[in-house]
Amino acid sequence: MAGMFTLVLVGLISGVITAISPCVLPVLPAILTSSIQDGAASRRRPLVVVAGLVLSFAVFTLLGGILLSSLGLPDDLLRWTGIVVLAVVGLGLMIPRLGELIQRPFERIRPLQADRNGNGFVMGLGLGLVFVPCAGPILASITVLAATNGVSWGLVALTLAFSAGIAIPLLVFGLAGQSIFGRIKAVRERLQLIRSISGAVLIATALVIATNVAEPLQRIVPGWLAGIQTTIEDNDAVRSELDTLAGREAVDTSVTGDALGFDACEDDPSVLQNCGPARDLVGIQDWLNTDGEALDLDELAQEGEVVLIDFWTYSCINCQRTFPYLTAWDEKYRDAGLTIIGVHSPEFAFEKVVDNVADATDRYGIEYPVAIDNDFETWREWDQRFWPAHYLIDSTGTVRQVHYGEGAYEQTELLIQQLLETTPQMVEANPDAHTSDRTAETYVGYARGLGANANGDFPRDEPHDFGASFTPGPGQVALGGTWTVTSEYAEAGDDATLDMQFYAGSANLVLGGEGTVTVTLKGDPGYRKVIDVSGAPDLQVLWEGEPGIDVLHLEVSPGVEAYAFTFG
Repeated sequence: MAGMFTLVLVGLISGVITAISPCVLPVLPAILTSSIQDGAASRRRPLVVVAGLVLSFAVFTLLGGILLSSLGLPDDLLRWTGIVVLAVVGLGLMIPRLGELIQRPFERIRPLQADRNGNGFVMGLGLGLVFVPCAGPILASITVLAATNGVSWGLVALTLAFSAGIAIPLLVFGLAGQSIFGRIKAVRERLQLIRSISGAVLIATALVIATNVAEPLQRIVPGWLAGIQTTIEDNDAVRSELDTLAGREAVDTSVTGDALGFDACEDDPSVLQNCGPARDLVGIQDWLNTDGEALDLDELAQEGEVVLIDFWTYSCINCQRTFPYLTAWDEKYRDAGLTIIGVHSPEFAFEKVVDNVADATDRYGIEYPVAIDNDFETWREWDQRFWPAHYLIDSTGTVRQVHYGEGAYEQTELLIQQLLETTPQMVEANPDAHTSDRTAETYVGYARGLGANANGDFPRDEPHDFGASFTPGPGQVALGGTWTVTSEYAEAGDDATLDMQFYAGSANLVLGGEGTVTVTLKGDPGYRKVIDVSGAPDLQVLWEGEPGIDVLHLEVSPGVEAYAFTFG
């Protein structure tokens, strides 16, 4: 009982976080204007609209897939129904006669008599059908368990808690709109004009959702918000309760021989580990980007391929933010022996439509193979929990890295490079040529780099002037000028410099963002290298030469992100 109470509380908080994230942007204009269709502040209307939204979202998240499959209806019917409902209600607000016809069926239902010329509850129902929240472990568990395990009382309680959490900020937004618009004289005096504007907002909302044009804005999630969601939803206690709800064994921190369980491996995605043999790709309904040919992990291992399995679903904003990294790795390392396989396990019913997935792969420039896992058979085979998640497999078929959620991009790319060094395609790379006792990998972000930062304490996640540059101690970095230090990287501002004292035969740095980095060596005044940085984070060679001790001095233009140093 105590465990279920904890899970419900986490579900409630998770819903609140979801509703204040950019995922809510497509429906936010409709929520903000929900109180003005009758020309004044309608006290009940925001409540009615939000009630309709969370009711339809909760019911169809739990039962939508089951109802559609049992009735033999198209999987994206509910989404398009919601889009049409929004457009029709919007037209009803713009055309009074049509609005009266739409309202008429609800006039005898007293709780729904919120507005005679455009029913707010119907609008809320439509919004709930098209609302696609960011997918953390809680929402992933709700949708997957509803699709695979059926509906239980525990799942209903979790869904209601999550939906109630969503309702709280949305109701605040609606009431804020009510308060603002209620004070505007034009809202009270120009009734039909205001209704027409509200109708246009609804029609625009329907078009935005139908065409996916808001996705770039939805992907802009503040780091602190994503961090809070991860802290609350992705911890051993919550995982254990979700496993209990799913009838699954406890969090896998086991050790079998020399192999760690997936969850134990995920604790440190920065190093290669033995996470046990790769599991199979089972129950795949279709393949994209392979000319219909199914891929087999055993065959790929026999060919010496390194494989990255990425679990995703196309409307998941969290997944969308990983695509630039995945597509960049595919382009850079495919010919060197890397095969990326995207396992598409749908979050919502409309994501089961293969044509929808194919359109998404074109939209995001995904050219690597995609396996359609509509029945979650591969998802369960890999003991998956939420989107996104990836598993890095070496050329012997052993899982060497596990990572859940976003992030760890520079660590993953470095591990890909390490694994490719031992494959036949990269035999010219000699892993034994590294300098003995070279400086260890050094992170610039505060999550792992505090011990290596020579600047002392400093503000996190906000611009800070570190002052003049100086020479740090061995194995340390020193920041100069203005930097914004985040958990994974430091972003350069005005007059940014970075100094690093090292011992090695080569020095490299993972860089992202846009701009230039000018590299000099204090021990070699004649050395100068300018690096152009653009796109996804990538490993850049700063210097190569005879092993020795020296100090790198980097002059970094604003907008460049520095992640982690590695040495050879």
